[in-house]
Amino acid sequence: MSRSRTVVQGFRVRPTLEGAGVHLKRAFGYDQVPLFDPFLMLDDFRSDKPDEYLPGFPWHPHRGIETVTYMLDGAVEHGDSLGNKGTIMPGQVQWMTAGGGIVHQEMPKGIKGKMGGLQLWVNLPRSHKMMAPRYRDVRAEDIPTVEPEKGVKVKIIAGRVAGVEGPVRDIIDDIECLDVSLTPGRRFEHLPKKGHAVLAYVLAGSGSFDRERRPPVGSEHTVLYGDGDGLDIQAGDAPLRFILLGGAPLRETVAWGGPIVMNTDEELDQAFREYRDGTFLRPSGDKRPVE
Repeated sequence: MSRSRTVVQGFRVRPTLEGAGVHLKRAFGYDQVPLFDPFLMLDDFRSDKPDEYLPGFPWHPHRGIETVTYMLDGAVEHGDSLGNKGTIMPGQVQWMTAGGGIVHQEMPKGIKGKMGGLQLWVNLPRSHKMMAPRYRDVRAEDIPTVEPEKGVKVKIIAGRVAGVEGPVRDIIDDIECLDVSLTPGRRFEHLPKKGHAVLAYVLAGSGSFDRERRPPVGSEHTVLYGDGDGLDIQAGDAPLRFILLGGAPLRETVAWGGPIVMNTDEELDQAFREYRDGTFLRPSGDKRPVE
């Protein structure tokens, strides 16, 4: 007999300063490890105040994770140590695998007074912590939108809905990332992969996120699901928009120091030592193990 997934915990965003002074709202992060495994952190950096986002995120390193940036408004100018550079525009996704080491910068810019998006950190398993870094841009027009029924629209970044697969494939973990919009009162039923961790982050509106029809969950809240099968989500009296994430848990130890996430404190120490002495970036094909 199938058992619908129910919400087991909820979290409200926490105002946070990052980078050179960017004001953002943290949906979850360091303090919640390992609840959202394989996800480490989700930041909402929407703002209409230039002084809150223009300081940006100047050059900084990453190792051991993937960062996923999804722009909703405005733009982010990006550059990295692989030689990639460009601008992430509304509706676009940047999926960056730091692997053994990358240095990059992200500088938000407003468009017609608006700027904002989400950044998700996905942990890499021990077996891939030191893989070669890679970077990919996903254009807005390459992200399919399906309407499984009237009043339900789903942008598929990664995963599959109604037989349609998103453009982000060949990633290390088995990740699902959906942008779901419901008109008032409409329901969205979905079957995540068995055993996956599943969560939803509300961008706008409010709704019930399981069949128990508990009190509505509003914008800037995250809900974490327990084990089970299908999801049953219903919008309230206003349109509801949320990001739905699913992923296979790694169940590994986490040693997290700022922009670097490894499995042990010794690996963290090595990463920061290499960054200080200029050996952090490894030549292509260099597969030296972590000492």
